[in-house]
Amino acid sequence: MKTTKYYLAAITAYTTWGFFSLVLKPIHEYASLDILFYRVFSCSILMLLISFVFKRKKINQTIEVFRTLPSSKKVSAILLNIGGSFFLMANWFTFIYVMNHVSVKATSLAYLVCPILTTLLAYFILHEKLKKTQWLAVGLSISGCLLLSYTDIMDMFFSIIIGFTYACYLVSQRVNKGFDTFIVLTFHITLAALFLLPFYPVYSGPVPTEFTFYFCIETIAIFFTIIPLFLNLYALSGINSSTVGMLLNINPMIAFGLACFVYKEKITPLHILAYSIIFMAVLVFNSHHIFSRKQKSIVGAKN
Repeated sequence: MKTTKYYLAAITAYTTWGFFSLVLKPIHEYASLDILFYRVFSCSILMLLISFVFKRKKINQTIEVFRTLPSSKKVSAILLNIGGSFFLMANWFTFIYVMNHVSVKATSLAYLVCPILTTLLAYFILHEKLKKTQWLAVGLSISGCLLLSYTDIMDMFFSIIIGFTYACYLVSQRVNKGFDTFIVLTFHITLAALFLLPFYPVYSGPVPTEFTFYFCIETIAIFFTIIPLFLNLYALSGINSSTVGMLLNINPMIAFGLACFVYKEKITPLHILAYSIIFMAVLVFNSHHIFSRKQKSIVGAKN
């Protein structure tokens, strides 16, 4: 029961991201790099304003926590946060490019591959333990992804790139503990903004003038970036990265539904079978939590 709030945080984040294409597709005619620029800059400005107006105490506490760390821990914290910012930025750019120039299905597949990569990275790097049923779930996910890649190998290629960048972000932030979650996220996004700033004058297109563009960018910044990323980091503070990674499958299953029913992309029985297998994998992977809650409810009712 103690972990339920962390599960809910992850589920809410990934459910939200599943609908990302609804605000990204209306601005598909803009260059992927331009969307990335405005998304990152907008998020950074909003989060810095919130931090300095409402969270000054948390900023001071975070600085004090950092100062009290031994030298080796300081270096580790710096590397983890710089790495987190880099992986996040790389993930955003590749996702936007593939969404607008390859296919919605390819981005959907990316976040089916990501849980597998996250689980494997967490096992080998963080030494997170998995139950036999969870390894079975990983096997089911792999089989589902192989079925999907059979129809289009290039989709799998792009998907692995997107999935790997986010898997690295999840694993790195699992061990990035001791700091306020919102301040950490503000640092990641602001660092990404500072990195992108010198490239903006050279690689950006004409300044957008349409209201639709700015409306979509602000919607993306608030509802599809700041809020779900905060929930994602919060979830990582309470449950391991392999579990958070597996819950990520919620995102592509919703995106798959949109690709099928909203964007009318070609869907075959093979796609339906593969996604059904992966949905089953999510249930199997988290079965220990689902059934433990049911058992506790039964015991509580008897008492």
